[in-house]
Amino acid sequence: MTQIDLTENPDRLERTVKRARERNIIIPTFEQMLKPELVPDKIKEELKGIGLWDLHPRNLFRITWHNEPKPSGGLYGGLNFMEFPQSLTGVPARIIALEGKWMPTGSHKVGAAFGCLVPRLVTGQFDPTQQKAVWPSTGNYCRGGAYDSALLACESIAILPEEMSSERFEWLANVAGDVIRTPGSESNVKEIFDKCWELRATGEDLMIFNQFDEFGNHLWHYYLTGRAVETMINQVAGLQDEYWGIVSATGSAGTIAAGDYLKKIFPKSRIVASEAVQCPTLLNNGFGAHRIEGIGDKHVPWIHNARNTDVVVAIDDNAVVNLARLFNEPEGRAHLVNSGVPSQLVERLDLLGFSGISNLLSAIKTAKHFELTENDIIVTMLTDSMELYQSRLQEMHAEMGAYSAKTAAADDARWLKGIGIDYLEDLTYMDRKRIHNLKYYTWVEQQGKTFEEINKQWYDRNYWNELQEQVPEIDALIEEFNDRVGLK
Repeated sequence: MTQIDLTENPDRLERTVKRARERNIIIPTFEQMLKPELVPDKIKEELKGIGLWDLHPRNLFRITWHNEPKPSGGLYGGLNFMEFPQSLTGVPARIIALEGKWMPTGSHKVGAAFGCLVPRLVTGQFDPTQQKAVWPSTGNYCRGGAYDSALLACESIAILPEEMSSERFEWLANVAGDVIRTPGSESNVKEIFDKCWELRATGEDLMIFNQFDEFGNHLWHYYLTGRAVETMINQVAGLQDEYWGIVSATGSAGTIAAGDYLKKIFPKSRIVASEAVQCPTLLNNGFGAHRIEGIGDKHVPWIHNARNTDVVVAIDDNAVVNLARLFNEPEGRAHLVNSGVPSQLVERLDLLGFSGISNLLSAIKTAKHFELTENDIIVTMLTDSMELYQSRLQEMHAEMGAYSAKTAAADDARWLKGIGIDYLEDLTYMDRKRIHNLKYYTWVEQQGKTFEEINKQWYDRNYWNELQEQVPEIDALIEEFNDRVGLK
């Protein structure tokens, strides 16, 4: 089925409505997340006394790109983004990134999880009084899912690889009902899928929200991230500027769906998919393991609209971990300022987590390859911040020793200014089809999808449009649910 199933289950829905009434839950619509000015004043008053990460149901209304950048009591404002100057990037192109830190959990994945869970809740397909929500992930998505579950009075199980940063596990221990560590690292996605099959076999009443095949993930980013980028472009573009395209790590293929929306608004724009050199799945049908937390790989997500992807670029994970030190160690920051990078920007480089650094490098590499100018705007995402990787910095400090001015200069020259245009492919029609066909081995052979649907994804031009047009129907169901709860 192309569309998100919105069939109602009346008995389960009645129990869910009662639970929401008991737990003081009001659910925002997609339109309210897009336009926070539509949020009722009563809810805004409540938010003034609630921290950004607090486990409070009103924080559902902070799942938006328009939060004030403050940890407590903030309401809504303009978009949070930063532009990286040529003094940092070494290229004239205007590289601009949305900041994910200013959402609950410090990552925009909380929105993707909302897009997956809420349609099931407001239709009664998922019953929080009897079922558990399972969130398989390589990190931030299961955090977002556990958080949304807590706000929506659902029990949750988080699944993520055991080698992810300790901050993720420490936080989940206090939020998720259960945390399952699967073997391996960021690259071991199949092991996560295998654990889901094990859980299904137990007979326990579970619903698995797999970000890699849940179309709510695609839809949330298409509708909300895509429009946020459009607003940002209209805000920053001068008369001579032109939006060139969006760069995003593929990961679960949620964020990259924003590019689908932007192509409809800017038909000449491009979508660039990024991955790690150490595991070049899209670029070279490859395998391996890497350290760029947040961009799980070794397969093509079911929800990746591969036909709409124009470029694939891969980043060496050594660049990411070394630039994490350059951007965050005192000697690294001092080097950047002395090199002419504005100090105000340097002070904000902690807003780039590992995947954000990778996205920035992917944008720089793309700008170099296509010889973009000062009038070309290329957009990317800062999925999370270094707040979730402090343990990694400590590990590098213990392993490599103190960070020196000499090392900072070398890292800047090699990994940032010296980044080349290798590991980049401008995709032809058959290249795109090759990437799409890789879905077969994971999804048809292993995960129960059909050969008919994988062909429909490629050949049926309405397949993605039908999904992307479902927001008004979902919003109507949310409003009806809130009316039945009676707390508005």
